[in-house]
Amino acid sequence: MLYYKTYLHPESPEWVVFIHGAGGSSSIWFKQIKDYCLNFNVLMVDLRGHGKSRGENSYEKYSFKEICQDVIEVMDDAKIQTAHFVGISLGTILIRNLYEMVPERVKSMILGGAIMRLNLRAKILSAFGDWFKTVMPYLWLYSFFAWIIMPKKRHRQSRLLFVNEAKKLCQKEFVYWYRLIYEVNPLLKYFEEKPSSVPTLYIMGDEDHMFLPFIRKLVLNQPNSRLFVVSNSGHVCNVDQPEIFNEQSIKFIFEISRPA
Repeated sequence: MLYYKTYLHPESPEWVVFIHGAGGSSSIWFKQIKDYCLNFNVLMVDLRGHGKSRGENSYEKYSFKEICQDVIEVMDDAKIQTAHFVGISLGTILIRNLYEMVPERVKSMILGGAIMRLNLRAKILSAFGDWFKTVMPYLWLYSFFAWIIMPKKRHRQSRLLFVNEAKKLCQKEFVYWYRLIYEVNPLLKYFEEKPSSVPTLYIMGDEDHMFLPFIRKLVLNQPNSRLFVVSNSGHVCNVDQPEIFNEQSIKFIFEISRPA
């Protein structure tokens, strides 16, 4: 089973599950944990091969379905029936797929730096990584990707955080996770054609040049979704502007949890 940690609130019945992206760990939420624990019960998970889940299990096959099943297993072990899910980057795809698998367990989705379509630049970057993933040291590739996605000086903390977390991976784990890219396009196409029915908040940095333009269009056709754009922020908006991310996401959970 994956490594996980729970933080119990003395009064709130609401659970929030945090899902990090590829190459990260639950530690990327260090700027959220305090504010969230003041308001909700919290579950932090390290996905397979990441953080403290590294080396605990031997997996021969990686798929979005299997990784989501890991999270469901953790929820069962922690006796969490339903929860609000907060994700960043690739974690947003996992949350969206988990909703398709067990919609009755997802109360809402907060998707930061959401990946809901790959633009041409992202596709070229993905193809480049695919060509070199087995011959080039993975940390070189990961650092290059981080710089392309988060190029500005004020994104430096986010870049360093993800690169430092990625150092804990091994080449084999990186290749396993990278192969998930073959599943991404069919999944994203399916998500676009079948909007979710649960309340969804997209939180995007205004400098998230690769993914924000499509999210702006997407929410226009999803009545249960809304978008909040964070100024002076890149792809990893929960690190770039944590106060705004926390304020908007916590307010959203309170709004939809309020009795009718």
